[in-house]
Amino acid sequence: MAKTAPEGLITALDIGSSKVSALIAQKGDGGELVVLGTGQRESRGVQRGYVADMHATEIAVREAVEQAERIAGTNIEDVWVSFSAGGLISDILRLEVDLGGHRVEQADIDELLRAGRESINPGGRMVLHAQPTRYTLDGLAGVKQPKGLHAERLGVDIHVVSTEGAPVRNLDLCVRSAHLEVKSIIAAPVATGLSCLSEEERELGVALVEIGAGVTNVSVYKDGVLTGLSSIPSGSADITDDIASAFGTRRGQAERMKCFYGSANMTPRDNHDMIDVAPIATDEETAEGARITRAQLIAVIRQRLDRLMVEIGKELAKLNFEDPVGRQIVLTGGGAELKGIADYAQQALGRSVRVGRPRGLSALPEAHAGPAFATLAGLATFAAADPVDLRALEASHQLVTRATPKAMFQRMMAAFRANY
Repeated sequence: MAKTAPEGLITALDIGSSKVSALIAQKGDGGELVVLGTGQRESRGVQRGYVADMHATEIAVREAVEQAERIAGTNIEDVWVSFSAGGLISDILRLEVDLGGHRVEQADIDELLRAGRESINPGGRMVLHAQPTRYTLDGLAGVKQPKGLHAERLGVDIHVVSTEGAPVRNLDLCVRSAHLEVKSIIAAPVATGLSCLSEEERELGVALVEIGAGVTNVSVYKDGVLTGLSSIPSGSADITDDIASAFGTRRGQAERMKCFYGSANMTPRDNHDMIDVAPIATDEETAEGARITRAQLIAVIRQRLDRLMVEIGKELAKLNFEDPVGRQIVLTGGGAELKGIADYAQQALGRSVRVGRPRGLSALPEAHAGPAFATLAGLATFAAADPVDLRALEASHQLVTRATPKAMFQRMMAAFRANY
């Protein structure tokens, strides 16, 4: 029998186009996150990251969370949810105030953050994140704690992520319909970056390409900050559909062919390895399936990958990720589990490429340790860090201090609903 959730429990919920996955974790004595339980269900109500069938998505959410609860032996009430649909916009808002050379006091920082809070103008869009990332002193960037230092000017960079409101409201309603409280809704690229990228990689500059089932998110980090992101309405499910269409088989069979026999690279032996293809038709006259070579399967996969890599290259150029020297690309998401994709992408994009997997969690089951679950792990990491969000700060406060968990939750929800 499940027991009441202990203090400090974190539940992450990743609602994607192919699967809904849940993870329950708790901070250990050393501050590490220990996974207590995980759950997963097929996602039938989400298309390209958008909720298309409320009832089907609600059922998948409930079943995934219940599975995680059974394994963890506890009941949970609130979740941190990912939002992975297109339309996400990342901006850096920069503010600066004159100090006249005196030492930076807490009041100066508070006033700057309040000004930043008032300066956020999403233009009718919903703000998902508004976080101070770093401070500047007289133009010197990368200052983490300016208090006590002398400066003529104090500045701050605020990372703002916004999106269209309706898809987020649908996601929120769907989770609440499953009798769960939404602690916060997090942009998937923000969570995934925490899971797959080291702090040094984010400082040096790196691009994160998350190939999901229906959406590919491209994010660029520089100087430790997410400087831009974009979405491509294409993903690994499109490869599956291409296989099903090319060889006249069901999607389920096409997915198995992709996973077991598929690859991004071709070898001479692939012309000789044969694969049996189960037909769509089930009547006796046409029930006999075809046989294809592995090379034929890979050729279909490569056609879709070629188009996807062209789109990724275009988005990287738009995000000013142009200098190839020392700029690495990290592939993650379910699509990154395709055999040989890192080598293929390295040739196609002309950059160093590696596959990003979840890190920083203890007792993570092997089945959930692949790149397809990077966002799920990142959600737990984000929740454990509990970063300050300017929307949760009261303008009347004299000091910007971290509120109690209950008060912080109430303010975040108030700010969240205000964006509706």
